[in-house]
Amino acid sequence: MSKIKVIVATHKNYVMPQDDLYLPVFVGKDLHPDVNHTFQGDNTGDNISKKNAHYNELTAIYWGWKNLDVDAMGLVHYRRYLSLNHHKSLNKVLTYKQADKLLENNDIILPSKRRYYIETNKSHYLHAHEHKPFDVLDQVIHQKYALYGDAFDTVMNRTWAHMFNMFIMKRKPLNDYLTWLFAVLKDVEERTDVSTYSTYEQRVYGFLSELLLDVWLEVHPQYQTKEVNYVFMEHTNWLKKGGKFLERKFVGHA
Repeated sequence: MSKIKVIVATHKNYVMPQDDLYLPVFVGKDLHPDVNHTFQGDNTGDNISKKNAHYNELTAIYWGWKNLDVDAMGLVHYRRYLSLNHHKSLNKVLTYKQADKLLENNDIILPSKRRYYIETNKSHYLHAHEHKPFDVLDQVIHQKYALYGDAFDTVMNRTWAHMFNMFIMKRKPLNDYLTWLFAVLKDVEERTDVSTYSTYEQRVYGFLSELLLDVWLEVHPQYQTKEVNYVFMEHTNWLKKGGKFLERKFVGHA
């Protein structure tokens, strides 16, 4: 059996799945040293915990990548999991045995596509967030990572994407993807001033990173992927969510 670990990114105490596949990681631990929790912090070993306010769950991904001795690693969120069914139960989420079986013939496990239908990935992002970081990302990709330029344009014009920075990858694609991802984000960060943004919008590099997984996959078809369901464990107010979607589309972000 392969050594697999899936990080559960969390910023607070929360009930967690008991399967050995999962490792809860408290993100931004360096920014919140006094928070009382029992989970692994993202601030040991090689880490970027101090960047959590801007990088979101990527600080947990970086910590796991640099500090876990595993054959495959992934990430889910404390309220959002991969699953072979649609049950909102921690007892029904993807198990170690299931993940190991899926990775026998696949390199990467992904959540099912999120579909926007009337929006492209680009328009959806620009309706929801500050425009400047996206423009800088576009420039960085085409200027410094030209191999990915056409893939970036293709993905930005799609109406679906694999979102939430959720995945499980074998070590080789994991190393390849994260080396590229963090290099791209570093270049964008060096060209971007987010100091005047709201606290929410300062989480910009986490938001941008959600657009990049499919860009990387587009250029690396040698890696076999497998989609599974993802489940959100709490109630979703679809009326409120739909209203917010339409507000962003026609008004733009606040």
